[in-house]
Amino acid sequence: MRKVTLGKTNITTNIIGFGALPIQRVTNEEAVLLLRKAYDAGVTYFDTARVYSDSEEKIGLALSDIRDKIYIATKTLAQTGEDLNKELETSLRLMKTDYIDVYQLHNPAIVPIPGDESGLYDAALKAKEKGLIRHIGITNHRLKVAEEAALSGLYDVLQFPFSYLASEAEVNLGKTCCDRDVGFVAMKALAGGLITNAAAAYAYLAEYANVLPIWGIQRESELDEFISFIDNPPNLTDELKSLIDNDRNQLSGNFCRACAYCMPCPVNIQINNCARMSQLIRRSPSSSWVSEDGQKMMNLIEECTNCNKCTEKCPYNLNTPALLKQNLTDYKNIISGATIIS
Repeated sequence: MRKVTLGKTNITTNIIGFGALPIQRVTNEEAVLLLRKAYDAGVTYFDTARVYSDSEEKIGLALSDIRDKIYIATKTLAQTGEDLNKELETSLRLMKTDYIDVYQLHNPAIVPIPGDESGLYDAALKAKEKGLIRHIGITNHRLKVAEEAALSGLYDVLQFPFSYLASEAEVNLGKTCCDRDVGFVAMKALAGGLITNAAAAYAYLAEYANVLPIWGIQRESELDEFISFIDNPPNLTDELKSLIDNDRNQLSGNFCRACAYCMPCPVNIQINNCARMSQLIRRSPSSSWVSEDGQKMMNLIEECTNCNKCTEKCPYNLNTPALLKQNLTDYKNIISGATIIS
């Protein structure tokens, strides 16, 4: 079983972390089944967030009786120290625990530091002194913020999008974390669903000894595939390397990562799906994409007012209105049966 240690923390776990965002979409019974099956198979790292509706509550239902055998990471969108304390109290209550292993500041626009106006870091540090949290972490989608956090010496764990579509700068961020003894947790290891070969994604990330991927799991079939990797880990074969190279040629660069930080849209465009529909409809075929509701969703792009609020909020500096329009044109060609010229 491949294992990874998160920087200078005492957290050592196998390299299949459970991303618990998707379990907010299933029933309590389904969530408990998934979480317990994952634990029984050897998964010990579970990542959630206060903003993931009832995900924390489901973790409490499923795992509170084995609390000392697992690691729990959660996140807060709090903007002040006072709000952080309230959110931490709620997270502890819902997950039926008296401590959080990794408590993460959730995608702040700047790196919170001791003594700043927000009071976020100071509140987290006091909570750590009280034993309510064991390690202070931070998540981000902005490379510059992530780099600053990794270099600051203030954070034990950094969570950042990382997959085989990563840029050279993003790969270097992982190296910085390794050099600075900062735990590196890879979110969006499947690039928001654009990577469809889990074995290739796993094999690539397994090449980085300091990286812990968390895999968003909603269906038992998804979990079963990752569980199979525990005893039979995929190797980065020439075949998988060729697949990765092909995906990089198709997807790297100007694509939507579905982080949803551009939302909500003033005219209700579902940007996190619509801005990547060209890739979704080709790589994960689904009748829902071409259904009447799917077409209505895409046609809303024609209502775009070019207000550029989405562009201003995009952590990846994408020209979102232009990307939406490109995807709409491509989508219409696909559903009309026209030949697509790439």
